[in-house]
Amino acid sequence: MAAMECRVLSIQSHVVRGYVGNKSATFPLQVLGFEVDSINSVQFSNHTGYAHWKGQVLKADELNVLYEGIKLNKVNHYDYILTGYSRDTSFLMTVVEIVKELKKANPNLVYVCDPVMGDHGAMYVPEELLPVYRDKVVPMADILTPNQFEAELLTGRKIHTTEDALKAMELLHKMGPKTVVLTSTELPSNQGGQYLLALGSQKIEKPDGTMSIQKICMDIPKVDAVFVGTGDLFAALLLAWTHHHPSDLKAACEKTVSVMHHVIKRTINYANEKAGPGQRPSPAQLELRMVQSKGDIENPAIVVEAKFLQTS
Repeated sequence: MAAMECRVLSIQSHVVRGYVGNKSATFPLQVLGFEVDSINSVQFSNHTGYAHWKGQVLKADELNVLYEGIKLNKVNHYDYILTGYSRDTSFLMTVVEIVKELKKANPNLVYVCDPVMGDHGAMYVPEELLPVYRDKVVPMADILTPNQFEAELLTGRKIHTTEDALKAMELLHKMGPKTVVLTSTELPSNQGGQYLLALGSQKIEKPDGTMSIQKICMDIPKVDAVFVGTGDLFAALLLAWTHHHPSDLKAACEKTVSVMHHVIKRTINYANEKAGPGQRPSPAQLELRMVQSKGDIENPAIVVEAKFLQTS
């Protein structure tokens, strides 16, 4: 673990019950030795996949007030910023201003952005968020974790093949981020239909000032269930493991995806047992088994290996 204290500002959703947004990100980051300051973009009773949910949404001016309080006390120094789901343009623009200011205060600050906009061809945030992400947010991000659909939205290019995916990641690099991980794609895996293909690309500056690019792919075993909060967990783990392996995307991704695998396996086993034979588990039974996975988060057994695609 790093000897220096490392502090993360995480601006994400919050649920009273279960694991999504900040609830998904904070515990693993703390377990891995990070101090986490959380701003909750929404506060809901539970995630919206349940039959009922209630709660409040933080507005842009309320976000400003919270940040102002941190600033007045001169404790607005961060090593990382992590952002996830946002559904309001003015809120997202306020996030942009906060990131700008914090990067000015600490030029080494790393911004990890999960550009949550949609999946499987459908947007689940208002469409006016896309230009804000594309033109304002992505250029400031150091690490970007879109899924295939979000990468297509941001680049304006469809992804049908691995080549297309590599091209999209190159375009995303040109927009700003040094590290891009396509967390899930609909591309065929060499291992067959039971696997998802994820891809990563990292630009590394060599001592002589030239750039090299590390490109990897991973075959991730599919699980037949709908989990919520896994994307938030992925982004938090990637933040932590790239911190510990700053120029080794392969190692960082292997640890991230292996932790995900252990958490999901533990969750599905628990959910199936709770639901009983032949029954589909409920959203409540499928809440991530986070606390129970503490050992795996700290020291994951590597079950998914990343392969190098090409380096330049």
